[in-house]
Amino acid sequence: MSENELEDLYRRIQSEVLDDLDEELEIELDDAGAGSGSAQRAQRQQYFRELFRMQGELVKLQDWVVASGQKIVILFEGRDAAGKGGVIKRITQRLNPRVCRVAALPAPNNREKTQWYFQRYVAHLPAAGEIVLFDRSWYNRAGVERVMGFCSDTEYEQFFNDVTEFEKMLVRSGIKLIKYWFSITDAEQEVRFLARINDPLKQWKLSPMDLESRRRWEDYTRAKEIMLERTHIEEAPWWVVQAVDKKKARLNCMHHLLAQVPYAAVAHEPVLLPQRVHHPDYYRHQIPGEMIVPEVY
Repeated sequence: MSENELEDLYRRIQSEVLDDLDEELEIELDDAGAGSGSAQRAQRQQYFRELFRMQGELVKLQDWVVASGQKIVILFEGRDAAGKGGVIKRITQRLNPRVCRVAALPAPNNREKTQWYFQRYVAHLPAAGEIVLFDRSWYNRAGVERVMGFCSDTEYEQFFNDVTEFEKMLVRSGIKLIKYWFSITDAEQEVRFLARINDPLKQWKLSPMDLESRRRWEDYTRAKEIMLERTHIEEAPWWVVQAVDKKKARLNCMHHLLAQVPYAAVAHEPVLLPQRVHHPDYYRHQIPGEMIVPEVY
């Protein structure tokens, strides 16, 4: 690798680390002069404006879901480091966790392995007035389980026989089902993995399974193509998000999501802060000093 290529790789890894920060911190860094006057800073400022605007729309969507008793399920699939967690974080950032929650299930335990395949996912489906975002979903069987040999050929085919009927049942029951696949290139995944390897705050995101998936890139491609072809149905179509640029992917996904639901602003009664009641015999007891957290900062 040439010196210029090394410099470009280092720059991209730095950008990847910075992109993982919360937007409020990014703005503070910009205000402090990072990227001051550059086209990159202008693009970032546009990203902030659009992100915060759409997060405001998501709050309206949330209120409408509660008021109308809607049930929404959103699946996020894609390769490791494709940016699924990042967009889920931005979607849920301003929402009520009692209304909008994330289901990120670990590998099935020994008991779950003996259940009907979809059973452990059913337990996380929404009731009326709820939104559930699946950070990976029942499509694990068509992806990682297939590629890594965690399911038999019979179980794999049985999944495809069942999944479209399962999803049609969900839709018939009144659930709005939206499925996203986040698409990245081979080169972009390499950069994101290198960023994780070199960032102590992100190393926890790398598992032996993630590293093995890197080696089996082509196997995952074949599995993805079969999955999309066999499960792209009218009741629950797949939507592919071009995710090489993380910020654009977040905005595009959020914009598309808002367009999938016919929400409307819900009228709220004005909120009035009541006056505090004062009682002449009220006495606030002092907290013992040994209970106080030391003020180091």
